[in-house]
Amino acid sequence: MSIFTYMFANWSQVFTLLIEHIQLTALAVSIAILVGVPIGILISYKRWLGKPVLSFANLVQAIPSMALLGFAIPFFGIGPVPAVIIVILYSLLPIIKNTYTGITQISPQMIESATGIGMTRWQILRKIQFPLTLPILMAGVRISAVTAVGLMTIAAFIGAGGLGYLVFSGIQTVNNGQIMAGALPACILALVLDWLLSLVEELVTPISLQPEALKNRDTITRKRKKQKATLAVAALVVIGLLFNSLIGQLNKDKNVFRIGSKNFTEQMILGNLIGDLLEAKTDLKVERHLNLGGTNVCFTALDTNEIDMYVEYTGTLYAEVLANPPISDVVKVYDTSKKDIQEKYNIVLLKQMNFNNGYSMAITKSLATKYKISKLSDLTNSGRLLRAGTTLEFLNRADGMASLEHAFDFKFKSAKGLDGASRYIALESGDVDIIDAFTTDGLLKKFDLVVLKDDKNFFPPYFAVPLVRSDVLKKHPEIVKPIEELGALLDDETMKGLNYQVEEKGKSPETVAHEFLVEKGLIEK
Repeated sequence: MSIFTYMFANWSQVFTLLIEHIQLTALAVSIAILVGVPIGILISYKRWLGKPVLSFANLVQAIPSMALLGFAIPFFGIGPVPAVIIVILYSLLPIIKNTYTGITQISPQMIESATGIGMTRWQILRKIQFPLTLPILMAGVRISAVTAVGLMTIAAFIGAGGLGYLVFSGIQTVNNGQIMAGALPACILALVLDWLLSLVEELVTPISLQPEALKNRDTITRKRKKQKATLAVAALVVIGLLFNSLIGQLNKDKNVFRIGSKNFTEQMILGNLIGDLLEAKTDLKVERHLNLGGTNVCFTALDTNEIDMYVEYTGTLYAEVLANPPISDVVKVYDTSKKDIQEKYNIVLLKQMNFNNGYSMAITKSLATKYKISKLSDLTNSGRLLRAGTTLEFLNRADGMASLEHAFDFKFKSAKGLDGASRYIALESGDVDIIDAFTTDGLLKKFDLVVLKDDKNFFPPYFAVPLVRSDVLKKHPEIVKPIEELGALLDDETMKGLNYQVEEKGKSPETVAHEFLVEKGLIEK
């Protein structure tokens, strides 16, 4: 699907996410300026503070943004707050450094002259140092602002919205049109923001210091009036968006049910299925926090009251969350998980849905024929010849890579972490030979892959199961019946078909979920 086709069909969503991106970026950069400028001024007066402060700012820049996000989630939860905090931290260095550099490079003789005529330190700062520093300071602000636009895409990983939602959703479904629908507006936003801040930079530069000042002062004056008008309009728009966001938060409906999901197609479909169904069958207003990330992010968000519910898988819950050795007993996995999760976290497992999205290993037909592989036990002989590309979670979980190699007594030739649909692309291009997959993935059909039969029942059962906090369930018991009715309709083939509509036909998870509910008569069209 081309970018223009996608944007035309989903213009409302793209526009909404663009507004969210502007709000988040404007808030983060504004706070970074309010924090960074005073710090830059402080260390220019207290030089002994300069080295540790700048060293800390440099250290923050060196930490990968996703690592910083992982550290922030346990403290700040999910949503806009951690995303804004991280972008603020990344934006501080250019602002602090340029403020410090601008002030310290002012001629000492000028400061001495100002002191000699009786000016106080505050007057010197306000009338001499700060005005002369502004052009250099604005150069730092421009760098921070442009960087912030790109960095804010991480907000999508924790349910804060923004254009990153389109980028990462497109990556998951190999939808280049959707990726570009998120990336192109972000690029344009960065260019527009840089241009607006260049106007500010020019305005704060004294006319006497501008190269064309001697040629035509009147022309510069008229130009500045136009620049001020442009910036005033832009400022009003941004302030309006921030004010609207604030009003929205203050007037937020208290009777809200917050649904989360992991960051792959099936989870986003399930989130929309349950969301649409609850809005139709109950009086609840559903707030969707979809495409959050892996198990750790979603479960932490549920446990810390950032969301009220998400759909997990029994094997993941049993082995990954509760740290039990993987087993294949469907009843024991469910019963043990239900009991332990209630006792340890005060979270309730609802009835498991009727489909098992189990782990599997997939390979191209040509390689399956070449190495005579059709089942997992064949890896004992041929696995050491294969290069594996799996999700990062599979590489590190109890029922993942290490257990697979141990159970079948082999070791892959190499193994690399490839999240989302990128591992399917790597397999098709020959960069890897075998990947992990979920048995209901629509991409298995799209890429026409061979799924290795689990002939020794190595993988635990992975039936989808809704997780709800106990306090939420007591408050809203009416959610149980519609969710269980939905779960009974979702078998393996049905779920695979829904995933296929998103991953191959290019439909949005929202559309696929809504059409399914209408088709089954669960909601009205």
